[in-house]
Amino acid sequence: MPLKKHSFTGDEINIFDEAVVYKRGEYWQMRMWLEKERKYARFSLRTRNRDTAEAKAKKHYHELMAQQLSGKKYFSKTAKEGVLEYLQQRAKDVEADLIVKGRYGTIKIHLEHWLAFIGRDTKLKELESTDCENYLHSRTKTKKNITVSQTTVANEQTTINAMMKWLYKRNETYIDCFDFKPMKRIDKGDEALRRGMFTEEEVVVLIREIEKYISGAKKAIQEEDNLTKVIVGYFFLLSIITGLRRGEQRQLCWSDIEWMEKNVKGRSSDETYSLVKINVRAAISKVRKTRRFVVKDLDYFDDLFKILYPRYVEANRGKENAKHFSAGLIFSTDGVTKITERAIYYHLGKIIELAEIKDIANRNLTLNSFRHTFITDKINKGYNPTQVAEMCGTSTKEIEDTYYHTSEAKMITNAVPGFDYRNGMLIKK
Repeated sequence: MPLKKHSFTGDEINIFDEAVVYKRGEYWQMRMWLEKERKYARFSLRTRNRDTAEAKAKKHYHELMAQQLSGKKYFSKTAKEGVLEYLQQRAKDVEADLIVKGRYGTIKIHLEHWLAFIGRDTKLKELESTDCENYLHSRTKTKKNITVSQTTVANEQTTINAMMKWLYKRNETYIDCFDFKPMKRIDKGDEALRRGMFTEEEVVVLIREIEKYISGAKKAIQEEDNLTKVIVGYFFLLSIITGLRRGEQRQLCWSDIEWMEKNVKGRSSDETYSLVKINVRAAISKVRKTRRFVVKDLDYFDDLFKILYPRYVEANRGKENAKHFSAGLIFSTDGVTKITERAIYYHLGKIIELAEIKDIANRNLTLNSFRHTFITDKINKGYNPTQVAEMCGTSTKEIEDTYYHTSEAKMITNAVPGFDYRNGMLIKK
């Protein structure tokens, strides 16, 4: 449709009788009527030069006309709206048991970082494949001095392009992926050494402080905050001895564990433990595959059971207690509601502070460090990667590439076969 306007000032340029370029402040803008959409397309030409503005406007005119003739629409959803629609679809995948809830949470966090980078109100159909070429630089050079690893950014980029492909198939974008800049090659051996984990000495101190933390809370366990404190304390202790993922452990039910043998005598005269079989159901596993393994439990499961079961009986007046309690969550005050991640991280901070563990940020120590430490400890004690992979629900390659940490003790033992290196001393096997 031709423009209704026929007379133009010195700061206005008529383009093919269907668009006008005009000056707003110091910069040139463009306006073009789109007949099929019954709206004006308006955007900045981002230049102060009249000739450049006219050349850009003609190019935009031809692009817009081509889009209109091919049935494409100019007006589009914003990046924020696109992310919301994609997350709604992934939420349905959770309901359909295609991905776990924890994975959904990770996707949401990844896309929040992308929105902060690209701009929430950016139009999806204005995006170009080169718009995220500086994403790595932006994410790793944060103003708050927070360390973001290259691996984390690579995972985010994979999530972002998965969303773009989904939006492209629904005609919400003109591109199906971003051309992220290639990342430098990672020395995985060195990266593994830096991956956040606790030392053997720190694990000993952590266990001692957690047990004291639980003991203190037990004295007034009738208070709800103290009950949560006790449950979270056992959550940490069991993380140390099982290597379970956070999401798997939070969804573990009493019916998922089986006491195989109790009061087994250990090496020392005062050491006893139980053998407990753990069933990680596919529904709660990150990799959607059931696995079973046995751990030496220092009666942590038993202690927690003895605390929670009587409370359940009292609350339910003894009606079908065993049956319903068995189906309940282990790490829960009522068997139904999972202990919140906020509570877990709050008490983790307290425990680390009590254990006087230093340099937390630079060493990248988090709740996942319990799992990393567990895996590393198994490898250093002679378990082969396949055994550890089966126990921890991951791949042998992942163990070798990501989780394997060569400790000083293992390096010395490798150099001097027939000896173990303990507490700074070589001890004959």
